[in-house]
Amino acid sequence: MSLKEIIVRNSPYFIQNLLVTLFNAYQYKIRHGGSYNSFREYYKKAENFSQEELEQEINIKKDNFFSYVVNNSEWYKEEKLGNLQHFKVLEKENVINHLDKIKTINESEGVVSLTGGTTGASMKVVYTKKDMQERFAILDHFRAQHGYELGKKTAWFSGKNLVTQKDIAKGICSHYDFVNKIRFYSTFLINEKNFDVYWKSLNEFQPEFLVGFPSSVFEICQIAKARNLKYTGKAKVFFPTAETVLAEHRQVISEVLGCKLVDQYASSEGAPFILECSAGNLHIHPLTGIFEVVDENLNPAQAGQMLVTSFTTHGTPLIRYRIGDSITLAGASKQCSCGSIFPLVESIQGRTNDYILSPTHGKVNLGNISNSTKDTKGIVCFQLIQNSIDHIEVRIVTSKDFDKKQELNFISSLRERVGNEIELNISYVEAIEKERSGKFRIVKNLIGK
Repeated sequence: MSLKEIIVRNSPYFIQNLLVTLFNAYQYKIRHGGSYNSFREYYKKAENFSQEELEQEINIKKDNFFSYVVNNSEWYKEEKLGNLQHFKVLEKENVINHLDKIKTINESEGVVSLTGGTTGASMKVVYTKKDMQERFAILDHFRAQHGYELGKKTAWFSGKNLVTQKDIAKGICSHYDFVNKIRFYSTFLINEKNFDVYWKSLNEFQPEFLVGFPSSVFEICQIAKARNLKYTGKAKVFFPTAETVLAEHRQVISEVLGCKLVDQYASSEGAPFILECSAGNLHIHPLTGIFEVVDENLNPAQAGQMLVTSFTTHGTPLIRYRIGDSITLAGASKQCSCGSIFPLVESIQGRTNDYILSPTHGKVNLGNISNSTKDTKGIVCFQLIQNSIDHIEVRIVTSKDFDKKQELNFISSLRERVGNEIELNISYVEAIEKERSGKFRIVKNLIGK
């Protein structure tokens, strides 16, 4: 926990809310100052570019970015401008161990961002303030297309760890920015035991919009569904962040909250953007960077891991950065009914290590694992932890609807996906611990770690 979080946590609740509000005012001044408004206008205009205009702008942004990087980053000084494939692949370990060589500015000159560290060590990058303003202009333009504006009531579920179990006992599960009307909910303490506090807070606050980890909002909605509860407010959109959105997230969240879910992909370290349009399709935003989809041998592929080159990372340049996520591109002939000419993505699979390794079925991905509960009632959430090829620890949180029949359904469904040669060690728990970032992981593959 950071010093500012310790100070906030140990202050009276009203002072905590005041400090959260003041901190956000400071953050918004940086993010929405400088070139922010000109970027908003630029990205609004870009929606109507012709193919020729779009390609021209992409080339300008790419050439300017590469020229800046080669001239200002010690890590890239030996690279030659030209073909992107000539650049060496940048690994997470490179950024962690050689940040001083890669970055082009000092931390005092820019904005420091830390990744959550759900796949290992947390990673630090430094943004220029202009890059930060551009990224928020892109994000705000995207959300505005779906009705959101700063100042509308918003419930935010992220990894801020400011609430304790003692606060929950007092009915407190969030902090409030009373200027921007944002209620920040702790994701670390969402479980069956604390559900009533979260549910009461949401229904009293009645946000129009929700933002944050889909697993956290899903868990609340899953418990509400099991109790036959419906949100009494009129939520319009949930904007998920930082995690892969699963089909069951969309279904349950929409059913309980009565709102649509609009997805977007980026990252704390500065990946380019993939954004969901009004027609419900995912588009690569080509003015934010380059996505290379490659197989294990780094050959171009329709589906595979991503190497990202981001035009908004002048402070800590990311060129051919192996981000650890995978996607499937749509066919080249597919067109979107929204009218956008931006490239289409069929699906985002998320982290490349979010899978179970089966001796009979090979790699079983996150989407298949999550579908194990489709025909089962009474499972609030579950987690698979694999330490070896022949053993999985299965942790399950259940509701009153769970019985022996449902257990057999779940195990049978799980067996279909992982095979019969893996030992399943099943344990029933009151809650499943979140990661240090506040995120929840269904699959934790620890083989070789």
